[in-house]
Amino acid sequence: MEKYLGVDIGSVTTKMVLMDRQGRILWQSYRKTAGQPIRVLQQTLLALRKDMGEVNVLGVGATGSGRKLVDYIVGADLVKNEITAHAVSAIHTHPDVRTIIEIGGQDSKLIIIKDGVVVDFSMNTVCAAGTGSFLEHQAGRLGLAIEELGGHALRSKSPVRIAGRCTVFAESDMVHKQQMGHNLEDIIAGLSDALVRNYLNNLARGKDILEPIVFQGGVAANAGIKDAFERELKKDILVPGHFRVMGALGAAMLATGTRRTRFKGFSLASQELFTTSFYCSDCPNSCGVIEVSTGSEVIARWGDTCGKWGEAVS
Repeated sequence: MEKYLGVDIGSVTTKMVLMDRQGRILWQSYRKTAGQPIRVLQQTLLALRKDMGEVNVLGVGATGSGRKLVDYIVGADLVKNEITAHAVSAIHTHPDVRTIIEIGGQDSKLIIIKDGVVVDFSMNTVCAAGTGSFLEHQAGRLGLAIEELGGHALRSKSPVRIAGRCTVFAESDMVHKQQMGHNLEDIIAGLSDALVRNYLNNLARGKDILEPIVFQGGVAANAGIKDAFERELKKDILVPGHFRVMGALGAAMLATGTRRTRFKGFSLASQELFTTSFYCSDCPNSCGVIEVSTGSEVIARWGDTCGKWGEAVS
């Protein structure tokens, strides 16, 4: 089986996709990173080998905030930012897409496409009020599973107005609305509306949101958020079938041009890896260097500006 691997490691979730040359997903995984990206990466590779057997990986693409980790540890052939990866996968699934809304665990993105090319984008990594982590926190506070929020929001008859410009204000406003006696469905619908307003105010100001609009990322599973976007924009929103792993899919697609892969194989998944760090004192930059080893051998280093320590490994 000659296939391509795409890995998208974020601060909250780790996504992996195995696809064929035509872009068809053969296997996928969506797991919580849980602050242990290396361990979760190993567990995911083990699950892939268990489910799919011996696979001849011809190329590996990496994206997400942990893409350098994938590059150094797994052996990525191509490392790209999330904007590029999400755009490639969205264009693959919806060739006429004009706008991509992507909301992940701790950041959100808006990508504008024209004639199959990214012409503009904006990204919010500062305000957590428009992200999946905020929604998950509020679901827990309300005693609900994150998967239940969308259904409750759709049953609302009169959404309350929640201040969504800041996580602190939003949470205190939700508590206040509960104390006033508003029902749960209306509060959750108000929260969905607040998240959408926050997203549009931060990312869409001055931009034309044209159809077709594709909504991807983990938050796209929330039907209440999708409904809030449609009401606010007065436009239809499309959710791809593989919305959770679109970044990983895009990374895999970008790796199809690989001639000779750097993939280190699946054996690394079963090795015990150790992570340490140190500060280099060779120049005033004082770079913090991350080092990964098997105990007896250093297999990866990164974090140095000049590349000195990384080059020493390779």
